[in-house]
Amino acid sequence: MAVFEYKGLDLRGKNAAGVIDADNPRQARSKLRQNGIFPTEIMSAKAAAAAEAREAFSFGQKVSLSDTALMTRQMSTLTGAGLSIMESLAALIEQTENKASKKVWVDVREGVKEGSTFADALSRHPKVFSTLYCQMVRAGEASGALDKILLRLADYLENQVRLRGKIFSMMTYPILMMVVSALILLFLVAYVVPKVTSIFDDLNQALPLPTVILLSISDFVIAYGWLLFSLAGIAFFFLKRHIATPAGREKYDRISLKLPLVGRVVKMVAISRFTKTLATLLASGVQLLKALEIVQQVVGNKVLEETIQEARSNIREGESIADPLKRSGLFPPLVTHMISIGEKSGELETMLQKVSEAYDNEVETVVTGMTSLLGPLMILGMGFAILFIVLAILLPIFEVSQMVG
Repeated sequence: MAVFEYKGLDLRGKNAAGVIDADNPRQARSKLRQNGIFPTEIMSAKAAAAAEAREAFSFGQKVSLSDTALMTRQMSTLTGAGLSIMESLAALIEQTENKASKKVWVDVREGVKEGSTFADALSRHPKVFSTLYCQMVRAGEASGALDKILLRLADYLENQVRLRGKIFSMMTYPILMMVVSALILLFLVAYVVPKVTSIFDDLNQALPLPTVILLSISDFVIAYGWLLFSLAGIAFFFLKRHIATPAGREKYDRISLKLPLVGRVVKMVAISRFTKTLATLLASGVQLLKALEIVQQVVGNKVLEETIQEARSNIREGESIADPLKRSGLFPPLVTHMISIGEKSGELETMLQKVSEAYDNEVETVVTGMTSLLGPLMILGMGFAILFIVLAILLPIFEVSQMVG
């Protein structure tokens, strides 16, 4: 049987849509009529998935990481209850409300039905299921412990979602405040200041230095503001294109690791991702060299990728994991020491997991401290800027009043 997607009307004349199993479109229409649905459109799930994927991604709709984590946990529960892959996928598709997610899982089921392994069917959607995800599922299928592997994957994805959410929520307020402050200052300099300072045109006296500076800034913004924004936009565009190249990405990642404060957070996030991913893969039965190859692809930093690549080569020649990582100078002593202990004690996965948890907590602490400090600093900066504008406007007025007096 094939899977068909349909749209139609029910007995009350309301819109109905869903999926149905049938040998051909004619049988699908017959089944729908028996269920009280009058189909207006029927399409094979494979064709519908391809069309919907093109439409969804073209309009910015996509399957979020949280959606994938939820579906993975549900898939783990279903397979753990003794259902086959096909039965689990059918149940998953039936209760999925997210349109883009449903299309992806329908296509995965079609792939499995055509004879592909579950991992191979997932790998047809690299934007939704990463290399890490597919390799862990492949290991689960080979070991017969797919439900446990899916559970580990769900935990891993949920931790990633949680960390991203924390960082995003902590950074939202400072970023919003920065944008609002910039807009207020732009409004004051480009609109308010010229209106107020027009009274100085009739004064036949030298203006104070703060007033001259403010008027120069205001004139420059009014005359060349559009040019400034255009140049900034062009620079951003070419910078983004440069970063998209391998050489540009490596340079960007190397600089980001050296930035004060920000570099520390970037390094901690990358190390946390490295240790958590490696621990998850090793616990799932993936061999060390293969696990490092996968981690290299998901760590998200070209400099660390090169370090892991070098470590893989050294490990292949008989070295331990900790030594090449220590020589790189990018991994703190705590990380290499814990990895070394884990290798000697045979509890490498446990040690990696502990390092990951410690760095996740440290990232949260550092980002919380930075954002809590950033707010007052921005308010202080905004206060100084407004004070400068007020003084620049009032100083000539005070001088004139003293002359009149």
